[in-house]
Amino acid sequence: MRGPRRHRTCRCDAHARCPPRSPLQPCLSRGRRCPTFPTPPSRLRASALPDRCGFHPPAPAMSTATVDLFPGGTLNQTALGENVNKILQMTENTNNALDVFFILVSGYLVFLMQTGFAMLTAGSVRTKNTKNVLLKNVLDACVGLVAYYLFGYSFAYGPANNAFLGHSNWALSDDKQEFHVFFFQWTFAATAATIVSGSVAERTSFYAYLGYAFFLSGFVYPSSRTGCGAGGALHALQCRGVGLCWRCNCPHGGGFAGLAGAVIVGPRIGRFDADGRVVPMPGHSATLATLGTFVLWFGWYGFNPGSTLGISFASPDANFPATAARAAVTTTIAAATGGVTTLIVIKLRDHIFDLITILNGILAGLVAITGSCPWVEPYAAVIIGAVGACVYMAAAMLLLALKIDDPLEAFPIHGATGMWGAIAVGFFARSELLAISGYGNNRGWEGVLYGGGGRILAANLIMIMAVIGWTLGLIVPLFCLLHFAGQLRIPREMELEGNDISKHGGAAYPEDALVVEQMSAQKTLDNMAMDESPKRPDDTGDVAV
Repeated sequence: MRGPRRHRTCRCDAHARCPPRSPLQPCLSRGRRCPTFPTPPSRLRASALPDRCGFHPPAPAMSTATVDLFPGGTLNQTALGENVNKILQMTENTNNALDVFFILVSGYLVFLMQTGFAMLTAGSVRTKNTKNVLLKNVLDACVGLVAYYLFGYSFAYGPANNAFLGHSNWALSDDKQEFHVFFFQWTFAATAATIVSGSVAERTSFYAYLGYAFFLSGFVYPSSRTGCGAGGALHALQCRGVGLCWRCNCPHGGGFAGLAGAVIVGPRIGRFDADGRVVPMPGHSATLATLGTFVLWFGWYGFNPGSTLGISFASPDANFPATAARAAVTTTIAAATGGVTTLIVIKLRDHIFDLITILNGILAGLVAITGSCPWVEPYAAVIIGAVGACVYMAAAMLLLALKIDDPLEAFPIHGATGMWGAIAVGFFARSELLAISGYGNNRGWEGVLYGGGGRILAANLIMIMAVIGWTLGLIVPLFCLLHFAGQLRIPREMELEGNDISKHGGAAYPEDALVVEQMSAQKTLDNMAMDESPKRPDDTGDVAV
């Protein structure tokens, strides 16, 4: 049976739709008019313009409301003017939906960084503490969410606030909410707590960890964010150069909190010998550490470009797509440059290609560019990433010289390099890039290297000192209180045995089953008290097993 007759030129069915050759050109067959489109385009009224061979276009899918621009089949100037507001409203709704989607996807990427931290931390510790550090990373998200939901979001973004803290919208109790903003900001707060857990890994009490994780996510990080926001104490500086200062707070504030914890809790047993020399304690899995670094690198594309908090054009002076795209490119350049710089320096110094150090150099490049990614040129990202890697290596050497044990080198990567990243804004920020990023730049602020003077640099130095002082002023008393109460560090025998066997029901790997069986016979039940030994173990050189 023959199918429907088709025209040779446009190949359309005489009784069905077909894709048009062009929006205004009818389909023709041997010079004759198509039977389904008999009127030439020149004689068509605007309302009769076809979508497909004589079929009128369907209603727009983006909104339930339609706008009739040509009522009665003729162009009516009055009716067109009446519908302008409807068109603008539809455009605004579309832009808002696009921004919300962009922020949510960026938040998903930042939350994925928890996976990266988990893999990196697990690979950087010894096998006997693997389950312990993984559980802490899981609880960074869980405990951090509870704290941020109940208190943190209110402190940071409560509609009623003063120069230091918000004091409304507790537990998202207000009628009007921006849930996408809450989700995105929570992912940052959870990241700050994760940084600290790496600095005090392998010897910190699980109960103490729960306490400082709740405190960091619920108060320390949100309160430092409040000071940068509109009406905050630091907002009076009008420091456009630190417009994304709350993003800088996360790495370098968390880094200094981790440093405080590492100093107060003390080094792991056997980390330094009796003469003060460093005893290597490498992590058990370079594979997990490498996987974690790549996941963190991927998540940083939500951390940096996502911090534009939008992707549509907010105003004639703001170009969010261009800002986010630049942030993605400079982030990539700085990360790669940090890795290459570390590779070269370590080869020249130690005559090896050290994988773990190179991975940390990549992370240092990512942290270094975080404060300036939307406002610098690509060549500046190369310099910022390279200097960030050098700052990381110098800070790591300094900690070892001071006998401070930071298993994941969280302070060198996040604290020291985070400071450099904030300072770099004062040198490399471009005036026009500041203007289109949505923060405005009416005063023409610019980096020192572009003739802008030292205003941005001075503002950022004040910002750095304020965040460090605020963070240490809150977290140091907490760590000291836990230390003097004997609840900060696990007992000596538990540290030698490993957290997995003593606290988490067994080793993480099947090959340790025999050890688990031997230790289980001597294990006592945890009675939910704090740790059994209130005394800090002495670290006179006993090497952990």
